[in-house]
Amino acid sequence: MKSLFFGFAVMCLTASSSLADDMELPPLVPQADPQKVVDEHLDALNACDWNRLMAQYPDDVHIILPDGGEAVGREAVGKLFAGFCKSKADGGLKGLKFTTLSTFTVGGTLNVQWVADADFLAEPYKGADAYVTRDGLMAAQVTTFDGSKLKFK
Repeated sequence: MKSLFFGFAVMCLTASSSLADDMELPPLVPQADPQKVVDEHLDALNACDWNRLMAQYPDDVHIILPDGGEAVGREAVGKLFAGFCKSKADGGLKGLKFTTLSTFTVGGTLNVQWVADADFLAEPYKGADAYVTRDGLMAAQVTTFDGSKLKFK
């Protein structure tokens, strides 16, 4: 499968879209406020719970990644996270845990500096995301995550 974008290249280069193709997109589940949207996103990502992740993204979601990569629309984001949530042996990053280091808000955008770690990493990886929410859902994300920068054991 062609990589959806550069930032998640490590998990997407070998991933097929079969996980996303086999799953129906779940109904949207809005959260009460922007912080709860981000909290749900990080918790669902850490659990690699595809249904919970996808319950956050409206049809017009837009994720911007390093080096000009992007995922636009719910289907593209679904394929992205299907690849991410595969085991390391299958080309994914299941088991990677993101821990918030700091958070601040500018206007309606939550900015999160985080560190990611896993048993399969040689060292933790630091990055940041900017999350734009709308009506209790994740409307857009800008991330520094670049899977090619992860250092594996």
